[in-house]
Amino acid sequence: MNMKRIAVLLLLFIPALLYAQQALLERVEPPFWWTGFRNHDLQLLVYGKDIGKTDVSLDGNTKNLPLLTGIHKPENPDYLFIDLRLTDKIIPGSFDIKFTLNKTVVARYTYELRARVQGSAKRTGFNNSDVIYLIMPDRFADGDTLNDHIRMKEGVDRSKPDSRHGGDIKGIMDHLDYLRELGVTALWLTPLVENDQPVYSYHGYAATDYYKIDPRFGTNDDYVRLSEALHKRGMKLINDQVFNHCGSGHWWIKDLPSYDWLNQWPEFTRSSYRSGSVSDPYVSASDSIQFSRGWFDKSMPDLNQRNPYVKNYLIQNSIWWVEYAGLDGIRQDTYTYSFKDIMSEWGKRMMDEYPDFNIVGECWMDYPAMVAYWQKGSRNGGGFNSNLPAVFDFPLHNALIQAFNEKEGWNTGILRLYEIISQDFSYPDPMNLVTFADNHDVNRYLDTQNNDIRKLKMAMAFIFTTRGIPEIYYGTELLLTTGADKGDGAKRKDVPGGWAGDKRNLFTAEGRNIEENDMYNFMHSLISYRKSNTALQSGKLVHFLPRDGMYTYFRYNSKSTVMVVLNNNEEQQTHETGRYMEILKNFKSGREVISGREIPDLSKLTVPGKSALIIELKH
Repeated sequence: MNMKRIAVLLLLFIPALLYAQQALLERVEPPFWWTGFRNHDLQLLVYGKDIGKTDVSLDGNTKNLPLLTGIHKPENPDYLFIDLRLTDKIIPGSFDIKFTLNKTVVARYTYELRARVQGSAKRTGFNNSDVIYLIMPDRFADGDTLNDHIRMKEGVDRSKPDSRHGGDIKGIMDHLDYLRELGVTALWLTPLVENDQPVYSYHGYAATDYYKIDPRFGTNDDYVRLSEALHKRGMKLINDQVFNHCGSGHWWIKDLPSYDWLNQWPEFTRSSYRSGSVSDPYVSASDSIQFSRGWFDKSMPDLNQRNPYVKNYLIQNSIWWVEYAGLDGIRQDTYTYSFKDIMSEWGKRMMDEYPDFNIVGECWMDYPAMVAYWQKGSRNGGGFNSNLPAVFDFPLHNALIQAFNEKEGWNTGILRLYEIISQDFSYPDPMNLVTFADNHDVNRYLDTQNNDIRKLKMAMAFIFTTRGIPEIYYGTELLLTTGADKGDGAKRKDVPGGWAGDKRNLFTAEGRNIEENDMYNFMHSLISYRKSNTALQSGKLVHFLPRDGMYTYFRYNSKSTVMVVLNNNEEQQTHETGRYMEILKNFKSGREVISGREIPDLSKLTVPGKSALIIELKH
């Protein structure tokens, strides 16, 4: 065989070999990792055609080389799970993972171990000094119109309430100064990871790739830049995650690692959506199974977190995003739907690595005792400890909807707020409850109050002066409503001014009408005062039983005392304050927080109908 022919054959063979390697090795997740974690174990998911038939070895500098402690081959030969141990002696760097078949290296992956940012483990999560602002990125602002036309299963169509509208990371970054001026200190964004679904993909809760920002929102680098931009402004970033389910279009669904990767049923079976079945001491086995293993929806396959590889995958994914993007908190969607023992392990792993971090779980139930079951340190009869620091205060949310709409009665009206707060004995840490009037899953608060702005102001005044961490839904300060439309899309309308060509721009004072500016200014004043007053952030709370539609409470510490009076009557009230002397005896006057008006006499207070009077007391 002459040399020329050999050369031609080599040229033909080498691309084929390269193609074979590329086809064999499609994914390694996590794609890279860090040294310096307390937990030294790392499990890699490796995916590729027949990758499970190969042998695995490591190659590299001994200073960067972890220990290969295990290789697991599930029932699907297209997967491998590789266990590595990163000892304290390992330094940042790279090493090669070699995949060998019949003594021939058929694939190679260079794995990077990065150095953690200094102080990463000591990061401070969101807390009761913060004001959280919830944004659905697709509906906030479209800053980059080019990513509207990326070829994916669903494109942009603003004419349909349940389609994608084009909001993105750039749109949020364009309005960070607006948010800082409003006073918010932490952004909770609904999930940004890829949701490549044919319909209804804008919300982000049907992940098709856990390690990739959806290109219609931007890139992974864009997300990191957002985090950095927030930190430069003294603001925090909360990442919304979903462990209970993924999207039906997720890359692994058509080629599962194992049958039990999902909670499987003979035929499609929905969850009962009854979270109380988990804490119910008398629950039947069938009810327990249907709640935890039933699917949220046909388009959202239910993950089996008790599969050890699923569990490791999800836990590592959480840690990866915190470290990669410099996160300040996590909001865990449908927290109660995942297996509680696994979620407890996840919470412990997160807090072991980040002791001052914070995580809030969506535990959507109506009674304080049921929600309290899920907060870390709860004294549950079964001894369960969730290791979940914070929960959403759904019972208070329900009370806020009812309280200002009802006539005063034995169990109605403003008393509803008092009774919910008086059940704080249920919670291990009431100060770490996230309070809210509405969110992306319910009708906007104004709609529940017949568009009465006075009631909205009362609700905002309450959540910003009671215990907990206040959260506001995007556009509340701009009087956004659900309107006559129905469905989730109506609860998540675009902010006027976030898209080129919008007739109005509510991000500017000039673009808002009188009522919108009044509400914005009210919120700005309320948030600014709370940010400067530690009594409202973490001070003690004393409240008095409501009478005649009037509810009075105090927040105080060694530096400040704030008095709040809610008047739930339609008419103005002259409020006698003699029954509050256990607090007021040390004060002579006060200053009304919103208007700045001085109050020289505290013995009688004039409170307009359907309003809140917030007073900083003076000696």
